[in-house]
Amino acid sequence: MKALAKKLDGDVEKWGLTGLLHDADWEETQSDPSQHTAKTIEWIKAAGEIDQEIIDCILTHNFENNGFRAPESLMEWSLFICDELTGFIVAVALVRPEKKLALVTEKSVLKKFPMTAFAKPVNREQIKLCEKKLGIPLEVFVKIILESMQDIAPDLGL
Repeated sequence: MKALAKKLDGDVEKWGLTGLLHDADWEETQSDPSQHTAKTIEWIKAAGEIDQEIIDCILTHNFENNGFRAPESLMEWSLFICDELTGFIVAVALVRPEKKLALVTEKSVLKKFPMTAFAKPVNREQIKLCEKKLGIPLEVFVKIILESMQDIAPDLGL
């Protein structure tokens, strides 16, 4: 999210914080997608977070399940689209023998992208929205996200 904020002239710290927080409740809510994001919002409000832009962004990334509105702002669309691609990139890394993000290339991600049997749950149409909603070609979007993930690979355990 920080890299996308830089590319799209967003607030780098706010976008980064939102990216870190958006799935905070996933372990507790993964069995009930309609509840995903509700606990996160409850927790961050209890901690004193009142930035409506952050709250709305977290909610919109799961709008298809939680009943909140669809993304509208660049930050909201960025999270919604980026979230799906990061999962796909992790899948690409995990099928490699060494399971390391450092060895994943844009080419390998783009090669697997049209293979619908690979990482089947990943919504490729959602990822392709990077072109329409963010004005970033798919190849460039993959490069931005992959390089950002590679920069923090030790934190991701990959």
